[in-house]
Amino acid sequence: MSDETTIATNGAQPAAESGASFQIEKIYTRDVSFEVPNAPAVFMEQGQPELQMNLNQKMGQIAENGPFEVVLTVTLTCTLNGKTAYLAEVQQAGIFSLAGFDAPGMDAMLGAHCPGVLYPYARQTISDLLTNGGFPPFYLQPINFDALYAEGLRQRAAEGGDHVSLASGTETAGNA
Repeated sequence: MSDETTIATNGAQPAAESGASFQIEKIYTRDVSFEVPNAPAVFMEQGQPELQMNLNQKMGQIAENGPFEVVLTVTLTCTLNGKTAYLAEVQQAGIFSLAGFDAPGMDAMLGAHCPGVLYPYARQTISDLLTNGGFPPFYLQPINFDALYAEGLRQRAAEGGDHVSLASGTETAGNA
């Protein structure tokens, strides 16, 4: 399955005008973990569950001048009365071909657009895990990866560091 799209992100020159191209080569689940450490007692507990979601993304080029792999990790932890009810973690990955983007445009595509493509798949996998694990359905809310990316750029600028390209294989993390 291959989709070709032209995208303008974060003020980058429109892809159609710059000759830039973006293709999804493959989307796959890299790793899945689901734990219910306090089963079966957790199913008898009463109370208001507390949820914490963590996002992490990692990216790197597969081969010189080759496609990029982007891995979005979504970790959802639910506690009930101070005990862990469940822990679900999904690493959703994709292989993306990008060409013709300038450095900021490439960074924005890998840091915002690609995770945005992967998130609905991770979201569905987590929903299925919870339902299959005996818990009520839970649907993670949509996430604005452009806003998260922009916040990451602001934080790096505030720290006084040079602009670190996400395309170089660095990791970003956040709580949602």
